[in-house]
Amino acid sequence: MKIAVDAMGGDYAPKIIIEGAVWAARDMNIPVILVGDRERIEVELSKHQASDLPVNIVHASEIIGMEESPAQAIRKKRDSSIRVCFDLVKKGEAGAVVSAGNSGAVMAAAIFVMKRMKGIDRPAISVCLPTVKDWTILLDAGGNVDCKPIHILQFAIMGDVYARDILKKESPTIGLLSNGREEGKGNKLTRTSNELLKKSKLNYLGYIEGMDVFSGNVDVVVCDGFVGNVVLKLSEGVADAIITMMKREVNKSLPAKVGYLLARGVFKDLKKKIDYTEHGGAPLLGLDGICIISHGGSTAKAIKNAILRASEHANRNVNKHILDGLEADMVSSELENTRVESMIGGDG
Repeated sequence: MKIAVDAMGGDYAPKIIIEGAVWAARDMNIPVILVGDRERIEVELSKHQASDLPVNIVHASEIIGMEESPAQAIRKKRDSSIRVCFDLVKKGEAGAVVSAGNSGAVMAAAIFVMKRMKGIDRPAISVCLPTVKDWTILLDAGGNVDCKPIHILQFAIMGDVYARDILKKESPTIGLLSNGREEGKGNKLTRTSNELLKKSKLNYLGYIEGMDVFSGNVDVVVCDGFVGNVVLKLSEGVADAIITMMKREVNKSLPAKVGYLLARGVFKDLKKKIDYTEHGGAPLLGLDGICIISHGGSTAKAIKNAILRASEHANRNVNKHILDGLEADMVSSELENTRVESMIGGDG
């Protein structure tokens, strides 16, 4: 299965994007289609001795900048590298899209070209977060700032499937992020979502607080995209701050430096666990297709791993399993009756 890679998206495109794509093609034999300015791509490819690799080029004459309005850019720039990537999937010439470009434009193009999966009202960005036990999945991490309870239920179903297929959890536990564990906590959205999740067939444990996200007590954390994005950015900032503070403390004394040298392997493993490049990108779940959104500042390693994740997503039939999960939960007449009410409920 070929992966369409937006060669012009990201802070270091096309150099770093192409380096990561070549890495994926060479080390994992994943066929890649680099989409963007053919001349610039060819110049970069010539530096990697990639003539014998499964790497092709599709020209796209336009680029969507990071500051451009996503909706307007997708409509006006029909030959942008982002739009062409999704067109390739729509035509069956590629099986997935990887982009480190304007995330809003990527999501807009995904919905406009790929369309939503049947039974999903809002696709959600899913991220894996390290915990003291293992990993947990957070969604939505920024795709939908205003949500209805039915969207939260759909996020939970998609997270449940992703935890089974990718994290290999047999019966993933689900937690709804709120400002307390008591039943009366939360706002209108969380309270209504809580009641809806209780009626589902998911392994739903109830409310969790912010301090529980990294405890590893739940495998999937669901919330609206506004809260999820704040959690994601806060966790990234905290991780960076801790590393900076540790380096500062280590340099204060000789015993501290010696202690660091003795524990260097531990710190190296910890850094690897919280390094986003190890995952490469976040799947946009709920599409009639596969899309991985990568960080704008992605390294070649991150792009390589994003391509690997896209291939893994397809090979494990995640989308089919999401459809199966939706059918299993939504066929309940009780949930169907609640659906109409929940579409108009919530704060969003």
